Amino acid sequence: MNSSVQLYNLQERYADAFAKNFTIVSLAVIIVSINGIFVYIFFRSSIFYSDPRYILYIHLVINDMLMVCLSVTLFVMSFAWQNVPIPFCVTLLIVAATAHKNTPLTLAGMAVERYIAICKPLHHHQICTVRRTYILISLIWGVGVIPGLTDLILLSIVRPLSVFTTTASCSAPILYSTQYHEIHTRFMNGLYSSVVWLILVFTYCQVLVAARRASTDKSSAKKAQSTILLHGAQLLLCMMSYITAIIDKTFVPLIPADRARLTFLNYLLTNIIPRLLTPLIYGVRDKLFYKQMKGLFTCRIFLVKVETINEKKRSTH
Repeated sequence: MNSSVQLYNLQERYADAFAKNFTIVSLAVIIVSINGIFVYIFFRSSIFYSDPRYILYIHLVINDMLMVCLSVTLFVMSFAWQNVPIPFCVTLLIVAATAHKNTPLTLAGMAVERYIAICKPLHHHQICTVRRTYILISLIWGVGVIPGLTDLILLSIVRPLSVFTTTASCSAPILYSTQYHEIHTRFMNGLYSSVVWLILVFTYCQVLVAARRASTDKSSAKKAQSTILLHGAQLLLCMMSYITAIIDKTFVPLIPADRARLTFLNYLLTNIIPRLLTPLIYGVRDKLFYKQMKGLFTCRIFLVKVETINEKKRSTH
């Protein structure tokens, strides 16, 4: 009887693990596929290449694709590969942490671009050039990688260097488990989120003032105002990943029997679902992207119909 119970528990654990991994991987495929459509539309249409706003947007989309792929890879590895070499694990964690920080920084950059377009329209083409946009993207990656590198430096100081020759389960809470890492994570999250929110609030207030003063181009100012508000909504969604650990510590102890399922649900709602919504909200709303997307799918449907008609004609002959 004991062996039967153990076998049943083992099968239940395997079924639960399979269901979780299948759900996460399926959502990742959906997110990457949807984002991939926006990337394809961007690179097939040269009209986007010279606009800093679209360059920053596609950087946001590609960055989120990278983050989702790395996050899901780490999630699957936690079940399938328990003994990961530390150097490989640290590399994955640094890139994942950088992509995570890049999202709010890119949203801040997009808000500043809209602020310049509305509040300083005569200087917009001089300030927001394609070259400077790519320089800004490089700076975003440079600033975004700092927390991950700092975690690595702290690990090298706190732990003996021999730790890099060992293996472990590849997870940031497991690898960076010291109190120094916890303080560092809180400080960095607070610093980055505060700076980004200050930029968003400042740009929104400036655009709001410009919209009230404008006598000719009120529609453009109002559109920029709603765009920055949209960036705020996107930022709220991506900031949800900052409260994952807080939710785990608050609600999981209340129902210890369902700890694993609550943790998984929390991860799903705060890390994966927002990455599905943020590009869609902006991409579908943008008229130029929507027009290109509509043209792309209309063309595809037309080609399918033509091929179907040709096949029918061949079959009759």
